[in-house]
Amino acid sequence: MRILGIDFGDSRTGFAISDPLGFGVTTLPLLHEKNMRKTADYAAALAKEKQAEKIVLGLPKNMDGSVGFRGERTREFAALLAERVSMEVIFWDERLTTVSAQHLMNETDVRGKKRKARLDSVSAAYILQSYLDSLK
Repeated sequence: MRILGIDFGDSRTGFAISDPLGFGVTTLPLLHEKNMRKTADYAAALAKEKQAEKIVLGLPKNMDGSVGFRGERTREFAALLAERVSMEVIFWDERLTTVSAQHLMNETDVRGKKRKARLDSVSAAYILQSYLDSLK
């Protein structure tokens, strides 16, 4: 079963997709879009194109576990996405995924424009891989 991972942002949204067996994750191109509805349209089309059966959406939480403004924006996005797809949209705690993605990019010496272009998709991959690991 393929699962689409999403790291939603106000201007950049990262995507990743699992392999059919749910073991590995591949990053997908980043979307630069500020309009939430257009981002939801794109995500729905991508899920269909990649034949995803579920969507895992990173939910930003504060370190104390509470949901702040970013989390509420993500819930708004999820509602728009749910109107466009006929599959389950699962929220997944994304605390520290960007930090983990930054560490990986430091270790692999990804800098400058390449780093900015990949960071959100690498974060989406961390979100999705964390979800897949929890199923095992």
